[in-house]
Amino acid sequence: MSEKTTPICEYGQNAYDFSLSCTNEKIWTLENLKGERGLLIFFICNHCPFVKAILPKLVRVTNTLIDHGINSVGIMSNDPSEYNEDSFENMHKIAVKNKFSFPYLYDKTQEVAKKYGAVCTPDFFGYNEMLKLQYRGRLDATRMAETSNDLQPELLEAMIKISESGEGPIKQNSSVGCSIKWK
Repeated sequence: MSEKTTPICEYGQNAYDFSLSCTNEKIWTLENLKGERGLLIFFICNHCPFVKAILPKLVRVTNTLIDHGINSVGIMSNDPSEYNEDSFENMHKIAVKNKFSFPYLYDKTQEVAKKYGAVCTPDFFGYNEMLKLQYRGRLDATRMAETSNDLQPELLEAMIKISESGEGPIKQNSSVGCSIKWK
Protein backbone atom coordinates (compact mmCIF):
# COMPACT_ATOMS: atom_id res chain seq x y z
CA MET A 1 0.00 0.00 0.00
CA SER A 2 1.30 3.41 -0.94
CA GLU A 3 -0.38 6.24 0.99
CA LYS A 4 -1.22 9.39 -1.00
CA THR A 5 -2.95 12.70 -0.32
CA THR A 6 -5.10 14.63 -2.75
CA PRO A 7 -4.10 18.03 -4.14
CA ILE A 8 -5.98 21.20 -3.24
CA CYS A 9 -9.27 22.03 -4.94
CA GLU A 10 -9.10 23.73 -8.32
CA TYR A 11 -12.33 25.73 -7.90
CA GLY A 12 -14.42 26.05 -11.05
CA GLN A 13 -12.75 23.23 -12.97
CA ASN A 14 -15.30 21.53 -15.24
CA ALA A 15 -16.31 17.92 -14.71
CA TYR A 16 -15.18 15.62 -17.50
CA ASP A 17 -17.69 13.54 -19.42
CA PHE A 18 -17.49 9.76 -19.36
CA SER A 19 -19.46 6.65 -20.26
CA LEU A 20 -18.82 3.74 -17.90
CA SER A 21 -20.32 0.35 -17.06
CA CYS A 22 -22.05 -0.07 -13.73
CA THR A 23 -22.36 -3.06 -11.44
CA ASN A 24 -26.11 -2.94 -12.27
CA GLU A 25 -25.22 -3.54 -15.95
CA LYS A 26 -26.29 -0.03 -17.01
CA ILE A 27 -24.01 2.48 -18.77
CA TRP A 28 -23.81 5.85 -17.00
CA THR A 29 -22.64 9.22 -18.30
CA LEU A 30 -21.95 12.47 -16.54
CA GLU A 31 -25.23 13.92 -17.82
CA ASN A 32 -27.32 10.94 -16.52
CA LEU A 33 -25.75 11.32 -13.09
CA LYS A 34 -26.01 15.05 -12.49
CA GLY A 35 -28.36 16.00 -9.67
CA GLU A 36 -30.51 19.11 -9.59
CA ARG A 37 -28.02 20.84 -7.27
CA GLY A 38 -24.77 19.02 -8.05
CA LEU A 39 -22.82 15.81 -8.23
CA LEU A 40 -20.37 14.04 -5.96
CA ILE A 41 -17.88 11.87 -7.85
CA PHE A 42 -15.54 9.68 -5.83
CA PHE A 43 -12.87 7.19 -6.72
CA ILE A 44 -12.93 4.13 -4.48
CA CYS A 45 -11.98 0.46 -4.65
CA ASN A 46 -12.79 -2.72 -2.76
CA HIS A 47 -9.46 -3.65 -1.16
CA CYS A 48 -8.27 -0.32 0.29
CA PRO A 49 -8.37 -0.14 4.11
CA PHE A 50 -9.08 3.61 3.94
CA VAL A 51 -12.18 2.95 1.83
CA LYS A 52 -13.30 0.02 3.97
CA ALA A 53 -13.10 2.25 7.05
CA ILE A 54 -15.43 4.90 5.59
CA LEU A 55 -17.93 2.81 3.60
CA PRO A 56 -20.76 2.86 6.17
CA LYS A 57 -20.40 6.63 6.58
CA LEU A 58 -20.09 7.16 2.82
CA VAL A 59 -23.35 5.31 2.21
CA ARG A 60 -25.10 7.47 4.84
CA VAL A 61 -23.66 10.68 3.35
CA THR A 62 -24.72 9.81 -0.20
CA ASN A 63 -28.22 8.92 1.00
CA THR A 64 -28.50 12.26 2.82
CA LEU A 65 -27.23 14.22 -0.20
CA ILE A 66 -30.12 12.93 -2.33
CA ASP A 67 -32.44 15.03 -0.13
CA HIS A 68 -30.30 18.08 -1.02
CA GLY A 69 -30.49 17.52 -4.80
CA ILE A 70 -27.00 16.07 -5.07
CA ASN A 71 -26.44 12.73 -6.76
CA SER A 72 -23.36 10.60 -6.16
CA VAL A 73 -21.29 8.10 -8.11
CA GLY A 74 -18.42 5.82 -7.16
CA ILE A 75 -15.77 4.93 -9.73
CA MET A 76 -13.28 2.08 -9.42
CA SER A 77 -10.17 2.68 -11.56
CA ASN A 78 -7.66 0.25 -10.09
CA ASP A 79 -6.04 -2.44 -12.19
CA PRO A 80 -7.68 -5.58 -10.75
CA SER A 81 -4.77 -7.78 -11.87
CA GLU A 82 -2.90 -6.44 -8.82
CA TYR A 83 -5.80 -6.96 -6.40
CA ASN A 84 -8.46 -9.51 -7.41
CA GLU A 85 -10.66 -7.99 -4.69
CA ASP A 86 -11.10 -5.03 -7.08
CA SER A 87 -12.55 -7.15 -9.92
CA PHE A 88 -15.85 -6.16 -11.54
CA GLU A 89 -17.52 -9.22 -10.00
CA ASN A 90 -16.34 -8.18 -6.53
CA MET A 91 -17.46 -4.60 -7.18
CA HIS A 92 -20.98 -5.95 -7.64
CA LYS A 93 -20.74 -7.94 -4.38
CA ILE A 94 -19.51 -4.87 -2.44
CA ALA A 95 -22.29 -2.68 -3.88
CA VAL A 96 -24.97 -5.18 -2.86
CA LYS A 97 -23.46 -5.95 0.56
CA ASN A 98 -23.17 -2.25 1.45
CA LYS A 99 -26.51 -1.29 -0.13
CA PHE A 100 -25.04 1.38 -2.39
CA SER A 101 -27.72 3.87 -3.44
CA PHE A 102 -25.26 5.29 -5.97
CA PRO A 103 -23.98 3.71 -9.19
CA TYR A 104 -20.61 1.98 -8.80
CA LEU A 105 -18.78 2.28 -12.12
CA TYR A 106 -15.76 0.49 -13.57
CA ASP A 107 -13.10 2.63 -15.26
CA LYS A 108 -11.45 -0.30 -17.04
CA THR A 109 -9.12 1.85 -19.20
CA GLN A 110 -8.30 4.20 -16.30
CA GLU A 111 -8.91 7.16 -18.65
CA VAL A 112 -11.52 8.73 -16.36
CA ALA A 113 -9.24 8.65 -13.31
CA LYS A 114 -6.47 10.24 -15.39
CA LYS A 115 -8.77 13.00 -16.71
CA TYR A 116 -9.88 13.87 -13.19
CA GLY A 117 -6.39 13.64 -11.76
CA ALA A 118 -7.46 11.06 -9.17
CA VAL A 119 -4.53 9.96 -7.03
CA CYS A 120 -5.93 7.78 -4.27
CA THR A 121 -8.86 5.85 -2.90
CA PRO A 122 -10.92 7.54 -1.64
CA ASP A 123 -10.65 10.70 -3.74
CA PHE A 124 -13.70 13.03 -3.66
CA PHE A 125 -14.74 15.61 -6.27
CA GLY A 126 -17.76 17.76 -5.36
CA TYR A 127 -19.47 19.70 -8.16
CA ASN A 128 -22.19 22.33 -8.12
CA GLU A 129 -25.25 22.36 -10.37
CA MET A 130 -23.16 23.75 -13.23
CA LEU A 131 -20.68 20.87 -12.77
CA LYS A 132 -17.92 23.21 -11.60
CA LEU A 133 -15.57 21.76 -8.98
CA GLN A 134 -16.14 23.12 -5.48
CA TYR A 135 -14.74 20.42 -3.18
CA ARG A 136 -11.66 18.19 -3.23
CA GLY A 137 -11.30 17.03 0.33
CA ARG A 138 -11.90 14.16 2.69
CA LEU A 139 -15.04 12.55 4.08
CA ASP A 140 -13.90 13.26 7.64
CA ALA A 141 -10.84 12.57 9.82
CA THR A 142 -11.26 8.77 9.63
CA ARG A 143 -8.07 6.97 8.62
CA MET A 144 -7.62 3.19 8.20
CA ALA A 145 -9.79 2.11 11.09
CA GLU A 146 -13.43 3.02 11.49
CA THR A 147 -13.67 5.73 14.08
CA SER A 148 -16.26 7.67 15.97
CA ASN A 149 -19.36 9.03 14.30
CA ASP A 150 -18.66 12.21 16.26
CA LEU A 151 -16.05 13.44 13.75
CA GLN A 152 -16.90 16.59 11.84
CA PRO A 153 -18.71 15.44 8.65
CA GLU A 154 -16.57 17.59 6.33
CA LEU A 155 -17.77 16.12 3.01
CA LEU A 156 -21.44 16.23 3.99
CA GLU A 157 -21.20 19.82 5.23
CA ALA A 158 -19.31 20.91 2.09
CA MET A 159 -21.81 19.30 -0.28
CA ILE A 160 -24.80 20.76 1.57
CA LYS A 161 -23.14 24.20 1.32
CA ILE A 162 -22.65 23.60 -2.41
CA SER A 163 -26.32 22.59 -2.79
CA GLU A 164 -27.43 25.81 -1.06
CA SER A 165 -24.98 28.36 -2.49
CA GLY A 166 -23.23 26.73 -5.45
CA GLU A 167 -19.90 27.29 -3.71
CA GLY A 168 -17.71 25.03 -1.63
CA PRO A 169 -15.91 25.86 1.61
CA ILE A 170 -12.61 27.70 1.49
CA LYS A 171 -10.95 25.41 4.07
CA GLN A 172 -10.67 21.84 2.80
CA ASN A 173 -8.57 18.99 4.19
CA SER A 174 -6.95 16.63 1.70
CA SER A 175 -8.24 13.10 1.45
CA VAL A 176 -5.75 10.37 2.31
CA GLY A 177 -5.80 6.86 0.91
CA CYS A 178 -4.11 4.11 -1.06
CA SER A 179 -2.57 5.04 -4.39
CA ILE A 180 -4.51 4.18 -7.53
CA LYS A 181 -3.11 0.95 -8.96
CA TRP A 182 -2.15 1.97 -12.50
CA LYS A 183 -1.60 -0.51 -15.33
